[in-house]
Amino acid sequence: MTLPILAVLPALLASLRARSNAVLVAPPGAGKTTAVAPALLGEAWCSGEILLLSPRRLAARAAAERMAANAGESVGQTFGYATRMDSKRSAATRVTVVTEGIFVARIQADPELNGVSAVLFDEVHERSLDSDFGLALALDAQGGLRPDLRLLAMSATLDGARFSGLMGDAPVVESAGRMHPLTLRHIGRAAEARIEDSVAAAIRLALRDEAGGILAFLPGVAEIERTAERLDGLGDGIVLHRLHGSLDPAAQRAAIAPDREGRRNIVLATSIAETSLTLDGISVVVDSGLARRPRYDRAAGMTRLVTERASQAAVTQRAGRAARQMPGVAYRLWEEAATAGLPRFDPPEILEADLSALTLDCAIWGVADPRALRWLDPPTEAAVQEARARLMALEALDADGRPTPHGRAIARLPLAPRLGHMLVRSGELGLGAVAAEVAVLLGERGLGGNDVDLETRRRRWRGERGQRAEAGRKLAKRWASLSPLPPAGGAGGGRPTSTRVSLADSASPPPGPLPRAGGGAEGTAIALAFPDRIARRRDASGETWASVGGRGFKLDATSSLAREEWLAVAETQGMASGARILSAAAIDLATIEALFGDRIATHRTVNFDPATGGVQALRERRLGALRLSSGPDANADAEAIAAALLEGVRTHGLARLPWSDAALALRHRATFAAGHGGADLALDDAALLARADEWLSPLLTRVRRLDAIDSGALTDALRGLIDWDALRTIDRLAPTHFTSPAGSAHAIDYAAEGGPRVELRPQTLFGLATHPTIAGGRVPLVLSLTSPGGRPIQTTRDLPGFWAGSWADVAREMRGRYPRHPWPDDPASASATLRTKNADARAGKAR
Repeated sequence: MTLPILAVLPALLASLRARSNAVLVAPPGAGKTTAVAPALLGEAWCSGEILLLSPRRLAARAAAERMAANAGESVGQTFGYATRMDSKRSAATRVTVVTEGIFVARIQADPELNGVSAVLFDEVHERSLDSDFGLALALDAQGGLRPDLRLLAMSATLDGARFSGLMGDAPVVESAGRMHPLTLRHIGRAAEARIEDSVAAAIRLALRDEAGGILAFLPGVAEIERTAERLDGLGDGIVLHRLHGSLDPAAQRAAIAPDREGRRNIVLATSIAETSLTLDGISVVVDSGLARRPRYDRAAGMTRLVTERASQAAVTQRAGRAARQMPGVAYRLWEEAATAGLPRFDPPEILEADLSALTLDCAIWGVADPRALRWLDPPTEAAVQEARARLMALEALDADGRPTPHGRAIARLPLAPRLGHMLVRSGELGLGAVAAEVAVLLGERGLGGNDVDLETRRRRWRGERGQRAEAGRKLAKRWASLSPLPPAGGAGGGRPTSTRVSLADSASPPPGPLPRAGGGAEGTAIALAFPDRIARRRDASGETWASVGGRGFKLDATSSLAREEWLAVAETQGMASGARILSAAAIDLATIEALFGDRIATHRTVNFDPATGGVQALRERRLGALRLSSGPDANADAEAIAAALLEGVRTHGLARLPWSDAALALRHRATFAAGHGGADLALDDAALLARADEWLSPLLTRVRRLDAIDSGALTDALRGLIDWDALRTIDRLAPTHFTSPAGSAHAIDYAAEGGPRVELRPQTLFGLATHPTIAGGRVPLVLSLTSPGGRPIQTTRDLPGFWAGSWADVAREMRGRYPRHPWPDDPASASATLRTKNADARAGKAR
């Protein structure tokens, strides 16, 4: 059947003859991926290589193999490919299909793209970060260095106008698609059902009711494996394939090709099969409606995988897989009305991704702010600032945002900045080979199994056979060769022993000798890449962990790592507050201290202990939010102790101080005087706390407990707050004592309930016809009258009224109890006395 793209190729070729840029809009099945690049080879302007960018390794290999087969050649001749794990090309190769990350690395190394005539960006509508960045760099290079370079953006959706504007109003060429009749069947699924149960049931239904191969879309590898378990025993005429990025290339090729024995194919795939691939013999699609995508949590500084509803664009692409080669049917595990509620498109990755690599690459490109390049959707300022801060922490950028020598070394590696930093620093430690293998394991899920312990995975991987395992080992060796050599006398791979860390590009001093790591060199390498994820066990089971970055992690308690005290965590999944650890390695405290000694801070804390009235002085050593060790601090700073005691008084009140009676009396008198005409004399709690720095702090400099303060010093401190005139005012308004007509002095209690009070016997008041007062005569004293035995008999604020009123009853009762004491009928005219009647008589005779 003729490819629809062939009908518009003449218009496309004419556009690229007249202009440097063009946009091709061609729906799935039109043939753009395999037909456009070969057609350009015959153009006069195309004397060099054509780079065709593909979003996935599997699609890159498949595209190169299809073009080579159409030309009757073997892949690697005119048509080749280059991916991270695999490459087939030669000096004769004219069209190279490369993944987007490979292209970004190539143009960074060679901004002029010498020998390249055209760059074709396939599936640009997917809006991957590398695709957007690659196009931005290509446009920048074209504008400044290579005006002859042809750039072609190829999209499967009708967003060509936006790309046209981005590319200088480039002409847009549109092609029809090739689609056989497609039937959509919305079969829904129970909300409580597991997705693998629903997908397996839908596949069995399709096997019964439909003909042809079946392609089922699931969110991830785990769901694929569980679905495969539920489909066990389907029969000899059916072959089951997995299709995801972790598989060997041979297994991936088998999944997209017809079965050699003519059996019916069932392919369980992730979103890797949505675009750029034609799966031969597939006429039925079963769509879970779910996708698993990376989402960068900027607050946590980590990327987590999130399972969410697929977009309308994605489910349309998925359904179209069924009608590529014949009439097809798509089973959708949701109700038809729910389709309108799906998001229209997947969000551009640049708005959700970690921009560390992008920001470093831009700095090396010569653009301090990535937003200065040409983007469909420019990155946000917050994302750029966060990325720049991380790169400065990795010593990749200086304070002005310029790349450091270390940053340039990182950027030369085909790795994310964290992993590049790990490889460079590990190489300086003599652990370059270990770090390279760890980097491969982190980028290739499934190598060495899926154990959380990366040491276990690395050991198993070494014994694995197969194309993918061998390709990974070759990749690790290539990366290790790019890492720096250790200093003279350094270790050479394996476990760290006494190697000394070199920080040639760092302003920080190098740490001390690196001891043997508790869980091997893997922990050291991971810690270098992810120092914020160094974690310490928080419970006996090993389920909960606290990290340097302040985030909490969770670990399966059955994992061998659960017995470790310290972990270097590489990957997590889930919410940042309790993300599940996916990969990690053991590390010990000595190694942490050797690697990050310059970042470990000693914190001395002094806190008030309300139980004792003293202080608790602790000395802590912390790496970020993680406490490494703590204990009593015998050398606590005196100022810190005084500050803690003062804060204890502010929090728990002035009652915690050892006040003397004299001090308390002065406070009460001053407060009373302030309320009765003596302004600014108050010594109540609020007033004293407001001036505590002035009078109390000096008393705290030589004590560790509040009760150790000298009470006399407290009284003196209070008096120091009041000048001589103020003291005279207090004495005038609030005298310390009341002197009775009998000449006795009685202390006035200014804290008594009901007002200032004196306690005395009524005989001392005989002859007094007016009530005694204080505060310049404005406040009557509360007279607490007692019997000669000291028992209360009456309280009064009106002495004349008492004499004239209830005194007669009191006197009558008291005469019987205390006959030796005077109880006159008219006390107002009697003489005040402190003596008994007989004593008064004897005194009279003596006179």
